[in-house]
Amino acid sequence: MSWKVTLPCTKTEAEALQADIAPLAELDEPPVLMTSEADPARPEDWRLDAYFEEEPTAEMLAMLKALAPSAAGAPAVERVEDADWVTLSQQGLEPIRAGRFFVHTPAHRDEVPEGAIAFEIDAGRAFGTGHHDTTAGCLAALSRMKDQGLRFTRILDLGTGTGLLAFAALRLWPSARAIASDIDPVSIEVTEENARLNHVPLGRGPGRLELAVAEGMNHPRLTASAPYDLILANILAGPLIELAPSVSAALEPGGRLVLAGLLDQQAEAVASAYRRHGLMLTSGGTGEWPTLVMRKRRAAGWR
Repeated sequence: MSWKVTLPCTKTEAEALQADIAPLAELDEPPVLMTSEADPARPEDWRLDAYFEEEPTAEMLAMLKALAPSAAGAPAVERVEDADWVTLSQQGLEPIRAGRFFVHTPAHRDEVPEGAIAFEIDAGRAFGTGHHDTTAGCLAALSRMKDQGLRFTRILDLGTGTGLLAFAALRLWPSARAIASDIDPVSIEVTEENARLNHVPLGRGPGRLELAVAEGMNHPRLTASAPYDLILANILAGPLIELAPSVSAALEPGGRLVLAGLLDQQAEAVASAYRRHGLMLTSGGTGEWPTLVMRKRRAAGWR
């Protein structure tokens, strides 16, 4: 038997869950989270269902409730029949079309539009399926840069999640050298699995994707591969601001930086952190989860 915990949440809280579920993610057996619109007539009212392999403790329930602070009262807890909740959580995900890209789960592999660059991402253990506005916004930004005739030869996907953004960049610039990193070893395992599924060559060298478990820019391979002419960082506003000095230093003059994982009210603080290190904003994005595109306009030392 499994355990199901249900509590109400807002639409904003539900969307934020796709970007960060810490500290629940640090549990030995983190829960599977599903969010849904509770009542179509009330679009701001959503519901959060969490499935645990064991009976959740009071501490676990407190962690869960912290993700939906608007919820009043105690969460509802019940025992349910065992099921593959990760698979079930993915079944309702519709394919996403973002720029040149079509991102789908295995259930929709026969629906790829003609001419689209398709990726199959069946993510249950890492963030970045393409279904959140942050990832879709990065895919659209990559498409626009390709349309503008930009070319990149050294690419870094910082905080890769499922590997999707690195895969997309390599499809657009197939002779580039690319490296994808994440602080979470599970994300790198998932990226390796997804790379094989989507026929993305792994390893070092042109047209290949190198993988690294790294905290921010703190890894010898990230240092050795710098400077980059394209850096993708779809993480969260706080880490983006904290990483501004090291990320900016790793970007070559004229290089592009794509930032996501931030809310619209956080965009100015994030952009300002990178302006202080010689970058200028070329696209501010729109919507609740904007994607920022910045360009480096003066040299900065790399160390």
